Amino acid sequence: MVEVCGFLGACKRRMLLELLNKPRLVCCRQTRSLKYLELYYLKTQQTQEKMERSEKGLKRLRVCVATCNRADYSKLAPIMFGIKSHPEIFDLEVVVLGSHLIDDYGNTFRMIEQDEFDIGSKLHTIVRGEDEAAMVESVGLALVKLPDVLQRLAPDILLVHGDRFDALALATAASLMNIRILHLEGGEVSGTIDDSIRHAISKLAHYHAVCTHSAERHLISMCEDHSRILLAGCPSYDKLLTAHQRDDYADIIKSWIGDEVKEQDYIVALQHPVTTDIKNSIKIYELMLDALISFNKKTLILFPNIDAGSKEMVRVMRRKGIEQHPKFRAVKHVPFDQFIQLVAHAGCMIGNSSCGVREAGAFGTPVINLGTRQTGRETGENVLHVRDADTHNKIYHALELQFGKRYPCSKIYGDGNAVQRILKFLQAIDLSEPLQKKFCFPPVKECISQDIDHILETQSALAVDLGGTNLRVGIVSMKGKVVKKYNQLNPKTFEERIELILTMCKQALADAVHLNCRILGVGVSTGGRVNPQEGVVLHSTKLINEWSSVDIRTPLSSALHLPVWVDNDGNCAALAEKKFGHGKGVENFVTIITGTGIGGGIIQHNELIHGSTFCAAELGHIVVSLEGPECMCGSHGCIEAYSSGLALQREAKRLHDEDLLSVEGMTVNNKEQVNALHLINAARLGNSKAESVLHTAGTALGLGIVNILHMINPSLVILSGVLAKHYEDPVHQVICQRALPSAQGTKIMVSELEDPALLGAASMVLDYTTRRTY
Repeated sequence: MVEVCGFLGACKRRMLLELLNKPRLVCCRQTRSLKYLELYYLKTQQTQEKMERSEKGLKRLRVCVATCNRADYSKLAPIMFGIKSHPEIFDLEVVVLGSHLIDDYGNTFRMIEQDEFDIGSKLHTIVRGEDEAAMVESVGLALVKLPDVLQRLAPDILLVHGDRFDALALATAASLMNIRILHLEGGEVSGTIDDSIRHAISKLAHYHAVCTHSAERHLISMCEDHSRILLAGCPSYDKLLTAHQRDDYADIIKSWIGDEVKEQDYIVALQHPVTTDIKNSIKIYELMLDALISFNKKTLILFPNIDAGSKEMVRVMRRKGIEQHPKFRAVKHVPFDQFIQLVAHAGCMIGNSSCGVREAGAFGTPVINLGTRQTGRETGENVLHVRDADTHNKIYHALELQFGKRYPCSKIYGDGNAVQRILKFLQAIDLSEPLQKKFCFPPVKECISQDIDHILETQSALAVDLGGTNLRVGIVSMKGKVVKKYNQLNPKTFEERIELILTMCKQALADAVHLNCRILGVGVSTGGRVNPQEGVVLHSTKLINEWSSVDIRTPLSSALHLPVWVDNDGNCAALAEKKFGHGKGVENFVTIITGTGIGGGIIQHNELIHGSTFCAAELGHIVVSLEGPECMCGSHGCIEAYSSGLALQREAKRLHDEDLLSVEGMTVNNKEQVNALHLINAARLGNSKAESVLHTAGTALGLGIVNILHMINPSLVILSGVLAKHYEDPVHQVICQRALPSAQGTKIMVSELEDPALLGAASMVLDYTTRRTY
């Protein structure tokens, strides 16, 4: 049977060759017979070649080309013809969707059929409405219909063009179905939502055929594999660069615009909506029509594409009577080979179509690009941009400048050999390679500013501790390290203090540069009652004279050009513990400073408590005895009157004056000022009088803390300052004896921070300026 078929095939081939070689006139019937034999011969030859490739183990590459509209078909058609001309290598499948199948947009699928391509599938995917919601619904509808088609066709590779929402649906479906994607014209920039869609498709695609060097660089910057990027040029340029050689262009002009119209004496207008700025794009469209009407030249105007806003643009066109206007010819579609003739010989092209900035350059046709739709596109010198306009005068003036000019031909987008390159690229695709695409992230130099350790080390604050005796300034890092510290005696007058603070801060700022520290702001810790919102010391302690109702923030901020925060030293100690110490991660706790005076800070629900008049947490002035010693606040029996460094110094002097301080192993120089340290040493060496004083001081502090536990019930109390470790045991004892059972389990800890005042002042800066949690 096979031999018989082979014999009959050979006979028919001989008959066909004889008919082709004999010069003669043939009748219609003979012509039909000849066409039938020719088709039969071609199919037989294709079958034979397929069998030969199969015997050799060679498989044809099954390529699916999906086209969504007239614009992308103009780019895909040359490739489709190239694929079709090599049936021994490629198996072509064509899928048509989108606006190709809509009557209002010219039913442009017919031109695909006229080009003798077999359409394997027609998918109606457009949801009418021409607004943003309709575009989204159209993508969804396409995603519903595409899987069946792609599963049936089972292509080795899918060709997707450009940046349309239909193309995004194609790329999404194919990538999820593990079908390789070749994306045409990726990497370009146009300035609208098209950019986002185009780049999204590029990320889904496995291979890329780009038009320009810039597009290639953009894709490489997007981490696409350079070996999978082909710099091909625009496929439509393969036709464009020879289009002007056609002899029938005059007939094409007459058929579309009119018999009386001459070359370069008409305008081609094509404006699409900008989906990210519909209102403005409609305004520009209306102004364009007004300018064209005033310019009074014959104009071929094409209907806009199907993007959101197109319906409103058509309404504008009809409201102005464009379809009936004698100077206009409004059409829905022009076949691409005729359209490029019309553009090539036009006096000007106007609108925002990519054809104006791409294809028109191949002919040197003057172009007026309106609005932002093509912002970022590479253009030749033939393009004049009108970004925005409030009246039609600017567009009219652009028409006067451009109409009738001629520019040098541009080959930015291709040299006429794109299809040949793309076909070779397709043949080189290795289907045995892993389907999962790899991104080529460029080697990144270690960026110090992005390293968490560097951030913690170098972002720093200037901290100022305004004590009763000393004025200290420190450079404090994000980690809580005091990088450098400055110490001076505290002057007596306001003016001298401010001057010294500024001098020390300026020195610290200069040193910070060499220490690689970036100063974010200044934090000030001071005694007394402070309004932190205004940066004002309302009432100071007697330790700092003339330091009441003083605005610290303004002079410091003005001179140093940095933000300044100010707060009470007790509050700063609590903030230091919250950021760097035992209070880190604790929601409710109290810090008590035991130094020259007694102060503290309260953290409740992770927030520092200031109180209605900014005197919350004046813990040193909790009264623990009605008949106690006088306090510096003017009251009697305060904790500070018993337990502060000044109180212990007072008692040490009293014992010394009574000659009751000395003990074996301890000497007190008469010239040396007696202080709290002498009292502590005497108690350590067994001086009963000194022990009694310390016991009383510890008991007073413990009673104050019991009151605090009963009032605000914190989960932690932190003892801070130089006397803290001496009070830890007495405080524990008092709590066990005097506190309610429910409060006796409260943790009492001694701070491990060396400079709580400086660290607290710095934490105000670091917390507010960075606003981050590490």
